[in-house]
Amino acid sequence: MSVPAAALSIRGLAKRFGSKIAVDGISLDVPAGSFFGIVGPNGAGKTTTLSMATGLLRPDFGTAVVHGVDVWAQPLEAKKLMGILPDGVRLFDRLSGEQLVSYAGLLRGMDKDVVAARVGELLAALDLSGDAGTLVVDYSAGMTKKIALASALIHAPKVLVLDEPFESVDPVSAANIRDILDRYVATGGTVIVSSHVMDLVQRMCDHVAVVANGRLLAAGTVEEVRGGVSLEERFVQLVGGRVQTEGLEWLRTF
Repeated sequence: MSVPAAALSIRGLAKRFGSKIAVDGISLDVPAGSFFGIVGPNGAGKTTTLSMATGLLRPDFGTAVVHGVDVWAQPLEAKKLMGILPDGVRLFDRLSGEQLVSYAGLLRGMDKDVVAARVGELLAALDLSGDAGTLVVDYSAGMTKKIALASALIHAPKVLVLDEPFESVDPVSAANIRDILDRYVATGGTVIVSSHVMDLVQRMCDHVAVVANGRLLAAGTVEEVRGGVSLEERFVQLVGGRVQTEGLEWLRTF
């Protein structure tokens, strides 16, 4: 059986902040057409790794290649292939939701009529049509996440990189987003999501990588990494960190 080409291939990515090594030489291949989850505890290096892989943060060492295009040697060509939902990056929140997504499309050189049509469809799909004219600064956290996702989708990228895409999103919106992403993957797109919610990743993803302390601990299909137990159990085995919860008797006084 032939191995699918890599949508994203990273080799030896490393980043240090002062004396702290945030990412310690991670190498990973994300198969094209996969729904790929990167999981790890808070502070594991997930966001730093994805930022380096998508051109948002220059690595100290290593390379990232998207569909054969080197992200740091050919940044414009590489970024045309990607849609990115970064975690915690500020938006132009003094624009309305409709203006923000339109701006994202026009910045990428798209025809304005195409942009207008796609903006309407995206806002409807994400249940934001009623708030199209509201300034993003007045959006809730969940609405802000959804409008940022619309901005990442507007140019129909080959690869979507989503950092904690479901954080602060209500269950109905999360289900709608999952439907959009499932259809995107079914038609040949590649989705890379980072999360620390194991159940979500196990239900959504077909491939997964486990990262802790800036290092890659395991990678492969979800079934391969799980090894017959739940992804959460396997994650705890790999990462460790469970503590005894004795004491706290004062919580048992009722």
